[in-house]
Amino acid sequence: MIETDIVVIGAGLTGLTTSFYLNKAGKDLIVLDKKEKAGGVIQTESENGFIYENGPNTGVVANAEVADLFEDLGENCKLVEASSKSNKRYVCKSGKIKPLPMNPIQAALTPLFSWYDKFRILLEPLRRRGTDPHESLASLVKRRMGKSFLNYAIDPFVLGIYAGDPELLVPKYALPKLYNLEQDHGSFIIGAVKKMWSKKTESEKKATRKIFSAEGGLSSLIDTLQNSIGEEKFKLGVSDINVIQQDGAYLVIGKGPNDELIEITAKQVITTTGAPALPELLPFIPKDKMEKITNLRYAKVVEISIGYNNWKGKDLDGFGALIPFKESRDILGILYMSTLFEGRAPKDGALLSVFMGGIRREELTNLSDEEVKAIVKKEIAELLHTDQQPDLFKIGRHKQAIPQYGADSGIRFETINELEK
Repeated sequence: MIETDIVVIGAGLTGLTTSFYLNKAGKDLIVLDKKEKAGGVIQTESENGFIYENGPNTGVVANAEVADLFEDLGENCKLVEASSKSNKRYVCKSGKIKPLPMNPIQAALTPLFSWYDKFRILLEPLRRRGTDPHESLASLVKRRMGKSFLNYAIDPFVLGIYAGDPELLVPKYALPKLYNLEQDHGSFIIGAVKKMWSKKTESEKKATRKIFSAEGGLSSLIDTLQNSIGEEKFKLGVSDINVIQQDGAYLVIGKGPNDELIEITAKQVITTTGAPALPELLPFIPKDKMEKITNLRYAKVVEISIGYNNWKGKDLDGFGALIPFKESRDILGILYMSTLFEGRAPKDGALLSVFMGGIRREELTNLSDEEVKAIVKKEIAELLHTDQQPDLFKIGRHKQAIPQYGADSGIRFETINELEK
């Protein structure tokens, strides 16, 4: 029997970051994971001069804690900001890649939005606040900005972040900053301008919103966290993990990689797993409360990494290209990874990440590897103007890729808070 202060279940980025700061605070802890390798969905691979991700490709410095983490890790793990070209985004319309407007002048000239909606956008500050906290993202955007703005700005953005459906996502939970712009300021535009010019605290200044990775790929962040915590505090490849309440403490049991019984007593337990794993992990939670948590829907996504030793197609001079659902194509988007970060492909080469599936095209995630390859090659030929054979083609499948925050999220969050207390 092992005794410890805290058991952290899940050695993905959340579990590792939590464990890193608990360890730094002098707590005794053990990290458990069913996989034999830490990192969860973050897995960087290297092959023949290409460095690609089989999971999340980038992060965003959306809050001070991200910057603080890299500062705390020091020279052991360097944050790498994306190239300045990442500010340029593209959207597909009528089979062609067009730049997404990044300022009012570009918005006035872009062919992505109708003239009617361009005038609607100018009048956006005059519209009333919404009163329905569960209003869908699609309804909110159409009401304030117009349908073409929804189709060619918000919809591809949502596909890039959530692989989701604007008709199902609720901004209060999925995009709270956007929701609060309207609620607090009465307008997206006025709210954004006020926030831009408001005086920021030192902490807020760290939230640069810049795209980042780690030097050598995101797995180097995982490795640094694991090494900082200490290899001896990890038990990986543990199956059938169960948490049992026991006189104000917890008994955590599981089966090791060699079928040995693992028993740990802890004062506290932290779970960082996805919702589907919770009923088995925490059998003492009443079924009616657990159902409010586990009814969470996840988008299924196929991720394809494609490398070229000598790129001969369209100039890859931006973050990538997103594909609106309205375009009826078979991919969600393409990220230009070798443009974002140096060293991801051989000199004169290119590395792309292509995504398929999502909430509205789940059937595509069931295609064979050969069918996926045929679709991706066709899409790249048409959108990026090259039919050259790739030198790297790797397919990753994620059955529970991205949780979808719909109208039932409020009840889920309330239930989680109640159980934590």
